[in-house]
Amino acid sequence: MSSRQQPRWTQTWLGGVRSAGIDLGYPGERLGLPQEGSGSVAGFGRRIGAVLVDWLICTWAITQGLLRLDPTREPWVPVLILAAEYLLLVGTMGMTFGMRLFGVRVAALDGGQPRFVPVLVRTFLLCLAVPALIWDRDQRGLHDRAANTVVVRL
Repeated sequence: MSSRQQPRWTQTWLGGVRSAGIDLGYPGERLGLPQEGSGSVAGFGRRIGAVLVDWLICTWAITQGLLRLDPTREPWVPVLILAAEYLLLVGTMGMTFGMRLFGVRVAALDGGQPRFVPVLVRTFLLCLAVPALIWDRDQRGLHDRAANTVVVRL
């Protein structure tokens, strides 16, 4: 069998369900969000950039700034500072410094500000890292699904 005559299941497996002709819509369509612009689901680049900026801020605060600790001796301290930043800033403003820089915010599924308990759940799962690495078709990690939140563009 030549490469042009691949079975349909191989095309689906190699190219994803969209290559098999299955239309899943755009990310956020099931949630009632627009496809583009303000309020649409934020892309992976923006989200990863925001987390990296927040992580760099937390690491700087430990090594050079406030605490002057060696993060290699206390590896849990940067995670605690990141969690405190997320709880404080996402819980009050809906975004961290990195999110503001990259033009995204955390929103409840109704479009409003997430409440404290969902922010607490989201932050705890985000600090575990693994739930944030598993996404659904709306580009929501397990931490967002558990908290009923979504990261949207400003």
